Parts: sequence; C-alpha cells; structure tokens
Amino acid sequence: MTGVLLTQYQGRIVGPVAWLLGHLMNGIFNVLNAIGIPNIGLAIIIFTIVIYLCLLPLTYKQQKFSKLQSKMSPELQAIQAKYKGKKDNDSMMAMQQETKEVYAKYGVSQTGSCLQLLIQMPILFALYRVIFSMPAYVTIVRDAFSPLVEDLIGTSGAAEFIQTLSSANQYKKQFTDAAFTSGDTTYIKNTFIDVLNKASSTDWTNLTNQFPALTSSIENTHTALLRFNNFLGLNIGDTPMFTIRDAFANKNFLLLIGGIIIPLLAALTQWINVKLMPQPADNGKANPDDPTAQMQQSMKTMNLMMPIMSAVFCLNLPAGMGIYWIAGAVVRSFQQIIINRHIDKIDIDAEIAKNTAKYKEKLEKQKTTKQMNMYANLSTRNSDLNTVKNSSISEAEKEQQLKKAQDVYSNKNIRKDSLLAKANMVKEFNEQNSK
Repeated sequence: MTGVLLTQYQGRIVGPVAWLLGHLMNGIFNVLNAIGIPNIGLAIIIFTIVIYLCLLPLTYKQQKFSKLQSKMSPELQAIQAKYKGKKDNDSMMAMQQETKEVYAKYGVSQTGSCLQLLIQMPILFALYRVIFSMPAYVTIVRDAFSPLVEDLIGTSGAAEFIQTLSSANQYKKQFTDAAFTSGDTTYIKNTFIDVLNKASSTDWTNLTNQFPALTSSIENTHTALLRFNNFLGLNIGDTPMFTIRDAFANKNFLLLIGGIIIPLLAALTQWINVKLMPQPADNGKANPDDPTAQMQQSMKTMNLMMPIMSAVFCLNLPAGMGIYWIAGAVVRSFQQIIINRHIDKIDIDAEIAKNTAKYKEKLEKQKTTKQMNMYANLSTRNSDLNTVKNSSISEAEKEQQLKKAQDVYSNKNIRKDSLLAKANMVKEFNEQNSK
C-alpha cells in the first residue's frame, strides 16, 4: 500500500478507467498551464464537458428508453391486467411473449437502460477518483508538493505534527501502517501529500507556526496550490461548510456568499436536470400491487430527494467536487434539452412500423438457423410418432404381425448372441417352469 488517495486507484474495473481519465485530466491541466491558467476548477469543468460529450450516445439511448417507456406503459399495464392472477406456465409464457412484442414494437430492450448505466457507472466512479485525488494523476500538482515534503521528512517532529492536522483524520490508518512506521520513504512522502492536499487554510497556518524554519518552503507550496485551487475567489480545496464557518469568524460576507452558492447551485442545477428528464406517466390512483406503479413512485421520490442530497453532499465535500457536480448537471441539462427536442420530432407511428418490421424480419431469420431447424425436426418427429401411436390398426394386421414374430422365434432366424435370442431363451425357460 502506497497511499490511499495519492496512489492511483487499483480497483479491477474502476482502476483502469481512472488511469485513462487521469491521463486526460493531466493533459487538460498541462494545456491550461502552457497558456498561463493552471486552474484546477477550470480543468474540472473542461474535463466534465469532455466526458459527458463522450457519453452522449449512451445518454441518448437511456433517455430515449425513458421517453418511450412512458408511451408504452399503458400497453404493458393492459397485458399485466389481462394475465392478472394466472400463474400457470402457458399464461406466464404468453404474457412474456406479448410483453416482448411490445418492447420490440417500440424498438427498445426489455433491460431498458441497464446496459447504459452499467457502462456509465465505472466512468462516473473513476471521475470521482480523479477529481478527489488530483496529485495522483496530475503531475504538475504532485510536483508542487515535493520540495516541502522533502523538507518535512528531514525535520524532526514533522511526522507527529502532520498527524494533528484536521485533514489527517481520514488517514489515521496510514500513519499506523507498517510501511510508515518502518520508515518507507515513498510511503511517508505519499502520506504527507495526501494530508497536505486536503489541508485547510487553518492547517497551513498551523504548519507555518510549528516550523518557522520552513516558512519559505511552506509559503511557496501554499501559494502554488492557491493558484491551482482558486476559483472565483474560493479555495476549492476547502469544503463550503469550512468556508461558511471561516466567513462568520472573520465577518467576511462575500466569502459567506461564496460558501453558500456552491451547494445552492448544486441543488438548483440538479432540480432543473430532473425536471428536464422524461417523467413517469401519471395514471391516477396506482395499484399498490403493480410493479410498474411501484417503480414510478420510487422514481418520483428519488427525483425529489436528489436536489436535497446534492446540496448536503456539496456542503461537506471539497468545493472542487461541487464544481464537478454543478458542471455535470449543467452539461446534462443542455444534453437533455437537445435530446428532448430530437425525440419529440420522431414520428412514433412510423418508428413503431419500422420496429415491427425489423422484429418480424428477425423472427424470419431465426427460423433459418440450425437451432430452429433442430427444434422443428424434433417437433415433426414427435408429431409423426404421435400419429403412429394414435392410428388404428385392424385386427387382421395385428394377427399377421404376431404370427410373423412367432415364426421368427420358432424358426430360430435370429443371431444367437442377439438380445432377441436371449429374450427368447428367457421366454422358453419361463414356459417350461410353468408346466
């Protein structure tokens, strides 16, 4: 283990995605640095826009499904009502087939947007990892810490004091890890950067007071980080809650407004985003036993809670995460407006006709596959067998077949080692014993 946040995340799924997105963030920051504006807040906004533009095709499919689901919901509910209370196998299969045909008619999968969500989730988790652990992925930010960290490692009592900073609370396990206590320089350096990366303005002041001999190194590092983290007058390394408390303590009302505006904008943009999304159809009083109605009610509750949750999270996370949250909601809102306009222009009847034709063509193709031919041949053989079983044989024919079999037994026109010969021996033995 070489640092929880500084070290790039090593998860099997999210890890490689975070590594790839980290290179993207590093490239964006290098470009901004080259043009003289190395700002993490701006890099996060550009980074978020690029990622959501790349996800646009998946977002479109997901929203198209949501839009069409509201239109096909009455048909699905009618099928559920038709087979309500019928638990026999034939009814269940018929219900499943009719439901499948409705989804095929509207050109969407029964799994809905699950695939799109499964693809997007690792990307969104990786986004969080990259933004929350900037020094792990952005070389310029990591290098800004190096001179100070080297000085602190060589200063007596620095490791003990670093552990007293408020930002060190989330890294207590690292300070007790064997790699730290055994003097692993790389591990100690990474741990120091982890703590300093999340240090508040008060933490930096306390560090300067504790080690006056390192004042120059501390100020240079802090100045570089402020340059990276300053976004519209706010330090995006601080949480809005800390900013609000600091504003009250120093009677700085402009800073107070800045601390409030990030969670407020996060809630507002999330609310706008939810309102632009396709809403579940309101069919009056919902049947509590209807799974579709239950899902729609859950969606409405979640849509109501999301803006509130956004505000609470952004209030207690570093402001950089709030900027990402706001930027993401704004980008999604613009995407949603474009997607809604495009979907509203779609001729649903023409779309249904096209999808129905595709579904029929697909069924015709399936009939020519080897598997379908095998089922067809099996069905034909079963049908022929049933025909033979049910056909009527005259008594004369039965007598003739029986006489033929008896002649075979009596004439011994059978191989001695055959199963028929052995059966005949058993028959003769039984007849002799019965006399």
